[in-house]
Amino acid sequence: MALQSLNSLHALLPRHVVAGSSFGNGFVHFRVQRRNMAATKMSHQDHQLITRRTANYKPPIWSYNYIQSLSSEFAGKSYAKKVQELKEDVRAMLVKVKDPLHQMELIDTLQRLGLSYHFDHEIQLILGTIYDKRSSNSKLTQESLYAVALEFRLLRQHGFDTSQEGESIFHNAINFTTEYLKEYVKHSKDDEYLSTLANHALELPLQWRMLRLEARWFIDVYEKHHQDMNPVLLELAKLDFNVVQATYQEDLKHTSTWWRKTGLGEKLNFARDRLMESFFWTVGMTFEPQFGYCRRESTKVNALITTIDDVYDVYGTLGELELFTDAVERWDITAIEQLPYYMKICFLALYNTINEMAFVYLKDQGLDIIKYLRREWANLCKAYLLEAKWYYSGYTPTLEEYNENAWVSISAPVILVHAYFLVTNNSITKEDLAYLEEYPNIIRCSSMILRLADDLGTSSDEMKRGDVPKSIQCYMQETGASEEEAREHIQGLICATWLKMNKERIGNHHISNTFAGVAMNLARMAQCMYQFEDGHSVPDKETKHRVLSLFINPIP
Repeated sequence: MALQSLNSLHALLPRHVVAGSSFGNGFVHFRVQRRNMAATKMSHQDHQLITRRTANYKPPIWSYNYIQSLSSEFAGKSYAKKVQELKEDVRAMLVKVKDPLHQMELIDTLQRLGLSYHFDHEIQLILGTIYDKRSSNSKLTQESLYAVALEFRLLRQHGFDTSQEGESIFHNAINFTTEYLKEYVKHSKDDEYLSTLANHALELPLQWRMLRLEARWFIDVYEKHHQDMNPVLLELAKLDFNVVQATYQEDLKHTSTWWRKTGLGEKLNFARDRLMESFFWTVGMTFEPQFGYCRRESTKVNALITTIDDVYDVYGTLGELELFTDAVERWDITAIEQLPYYMKICFLALYNTINEMAFVYLKDQGLDIIKYLRREWANLCKAYLLEAKWYYSGYTPTLEEYNENAWVSISAPVILVHAYFLVTNNSITKEDLAYLEEYPNIIRCSSMILRLADDLGTSSDEMKRGDVPKSIQCYMQETGASEEEAREHIQGLICATWLKMNKERIGNHHISNTFAGVAMNLARMAQCMYQFEDGHSVPDKETKHRVLSLFINPIP
């Protein structure tokens, strides 16, 4: 195309340049004058016109200055000391309780209050004892169904190999229990606590919920409605939530400074500026305070993905996208010479950030990981490019063909491979790396859930602006199904993929329990972000309230 013969950067500027540009610290800086663009037409050297799409994304609602102004009294040492004191009281409770059912109920309450990460060792010992005493010949009775279901869920959540027979029984019981809960909620007036839990479970299964948001919700429910509320647990839950929130605010300040330095939010006004929402994703993956570095670096990855996604989906021409894909695949800084301006700063931001991440890992862990990180970005861009070719050719793939590309184009492999190194210490072996290169099923399952949840939440808006068909539209065209039937089918695929992922985390010595949890948490975060349409692209609705409750407002 004629793009390769361009000798003027200004011909492809996404905004009107008022002053000259300069390179400094690896990034491009210049003063710009904002202007609204619908479909922007820009001149080539040969006077051809480029008509570019626009998604009309709203500007960010969380400014840099606002994020930098965040502060919390709970960052003080006195609160951290009080947390330690309360933890010792709860640890004594775990030792004191001897009845297995009461032990499991206490563990379940700790999990739902967001406190169980403090007591991993104690919980593992208790569940290990329960697991060893299980009788393989035990029969499920109506009276014991609650206890057996709780036992099954807790053991599975903590990596114990539960029987396939037990899983099939509970799978068959889903429809029955769902209808029973609906009737209970409709007619029961006696127990407000149980009714609240039942309504919540009917909206979205507990296993699919984002952990930190669930903890914030359950703290309120536990305080107001639980007849046997334990004041020590409640005090620790509130205090711990606020102390960890103070940690999140420091993470946000760090990443917002990085984001401002890249200039991407300022320079590329066709793309979504979603730093806060990108951070929200990372807390959904790794909420524990000790994973601050992982959250900060993963937020950078998410913000870069959002920008590059919009380069492919919204702004770039097919010729430009082929050039950008080639540059990323080569991972060669000289490749930017053939790129238009907006792609230059995008590639430089990506190149600088990921190389720095790999450098820190090499320095601290002694392992060179850049080839693994490069591969993920190249695979992502190639998947984006394929979708762009489908769009420009008007091609609608089969659902199978779509999914084979879409589990990569949703960006989950990029997110998870980076997270693998960010949460794993230097015990990684060559065998582990070879296993990672083949994309273990826990990555594939998490990726597919993210893709399908995204499609359910965003496809309507994306089709209105003329995007490539998503899984719903592919299934409709392939089978002749209605949109409602297609959505039911996609929801069924999500359920089946969750069952598969639950099994994948058992007995896998190539991945840590921590990383397995990250992969499952990404799937949970997908269910959260797209529960009410597109919570990532449209941040001023449900996502805004969730951000306020998790990162801004402490619990009174």
